[in-house]
Amino acid sequence: MRQRGGVRIVALWALVPLQLACMGFFVWEIGADVLGFRSEPISWAMRELIEIGAALGLVIGFAIGLLTLVVTLRHNHRMEGQLRAASGAFAELLEERFQTWGLTPAERDVAWFTLKGFSNAEIARLRETSEGTVKAQGNAIYRKAGVSGRTQLLSLFIEDMLERRPGTEVAEPPAPVGEASPLS
Repeated sequence: MRQRGGVRIVALWALVPLQLACMGFFVWEIGADVLGFRSEPISWAMRELIEIGAALGLVIGFAIGLLTLVVTLRHNHRMEGQLRAASGAFAELLEERFQTWGLTPAERDVAWFTLKGFSNAEIARLRETSEGTVKAQGNAIYRKAGVSGRTQLLSLFIEDMLERRPGTEVAEPPAPVGEASPLS
């Protein structure tokens, strides 16, 4: 796929001088007629061939431009679908972890806002609660997740997403610090 995209880009860049030459011809013709500075007349047969060639160049450029637009729009649509799927998978992963850790609804809200990068003050304002309450809920989240802070919490989810492969089940989350793993 990458190779086809590279060929497509080269073809588009190759069209630029072709279309520029065709455009230049038509602009020159109009300018020469309007300003009246045609130096040496050419035969009608030669003029017709040049006009046909220029028009053909513009038509080819239009067709390839349109094709490229359609391909690009399809590619963007496909990428947006994949992004939505990844976003949904991330949300699903978060909910699985929150449930595994036994987070309360309030702690889930705080965890979501924390992972989105909001400060404790911003979370308190959004949740209409005190900053101290948000700090206490944050500490409970970190304790239940077995991490020491925001950065490790985010790292935990990034690692999970990097390890998750399409069509595979999510690995069992690591046991929180201080708890024995079911396998030990």
